[in-house]
Amino acid sequence: MRVTVTGAAGFIGAHLCRALVPHAEVVGLDDLSTGSREHLAGTGVRLIEASLADRDAVTEAVAGADAVVHLAARASVPASVADPAGAWQTNAEGTMTVLEAVRGAGGGSASASQAGPHLVYASSSAVYGDPPSQPVHEELPVAAGSPYAAGKLAGEQAALAHQTVFGLPVLALRFFNVYGPLQPADHAYAAAVPAFIARALAGQTLAIHGDGLQTRDFVDVGTVAAILTDAVRRRVTHPSPVNLASGAPRTLLEVVDALERLLGHPVARQHTDPRAGDVRHSTADITRLRALFPAVAAQDFDAGLAATVAWFRNRIATNV
Repeated sequence: MRVTVTGAAGFIGAHLCRALVPHAEVVGLDDLSTGSREHLAGTGVRLIEASLADRDAVTEAVAGADAVVHLAARASVPASVADPAGAWQTNAEGTMTVLEAVRGAGGGSASASQAGPHLVYASSSAVYGDPPSQPVHEELPVAAGSPYAAGKLAGEQAALAHQTVFGLPVLALRFFNVYGPLQPADHAYAAAVPAFIARALAGQTLAIHGDGLQTRDFVDVGTVAAILTDAVRRRVTHPSPVNLASGAPRTLLEVVDALERLLGHPVARQHTDPRAGDVRHSTADITRLRALFPAVAAQDFDAGLAATVAWFRNRIATNV
């Protein structure tokens, strides 16, 4: 079995590649704008260094694939607000490039569908906007409230349209707030969990956007990698999007409280202005996910946070 992963050297991609290697030959595509070759060291993954704008490289990456997991994206709401055109080019136009390459790949190897390799697309909970009720289920109207969300929604709809029109086997997963080891904390648009951990371990003040009572549905990267691996191995498809989350929301203040318990001491906090494009509450209905992946259960948040803190501590100790 051959699997292509776009964004392979990134946070989620590297975890997925390591989960796939025992089961498949893995080819990765990554422009290394946020990822690192070191994330794939020792895995045996063949990495093609190129962006989604390089059609020839994308075509090469998916050639002969039985499955393609499309993770590559500009994955930040604030960054998309700062550069909406760039976010659209990567998240919408880049996804179309992948889709057309997958469709052009035909049957891949002999075991793949003649409509094209099985495609798993990483969409986002951001497509829901700020819905009036929680938890959000997949049949709710979408309301993309940021350039990032708009691009991810366009990619999602394009993937599902390829399934309807061309018979391409597709699974579109709406990722909620993924966290875990390898998640970067050293840029202006870092996600909450790595940003909190990095600053707390450095003895710095934690910046909390808004009042901190906004909720997020955090799911650890190991659970995400397990679901993606299971999806690829069983060629799971669905005619509609599927939420990928834990179904257990937490406020940002609760995340900080959990971090303080792990560290054994309080951390300084400073509240700043809310970020443009951020939603107030985000909790997933995961009924559809559980039906499709009954064997995969989300890791407990405190355990996942502890593993992430341990990774950051090791990174500091080894000066990586």
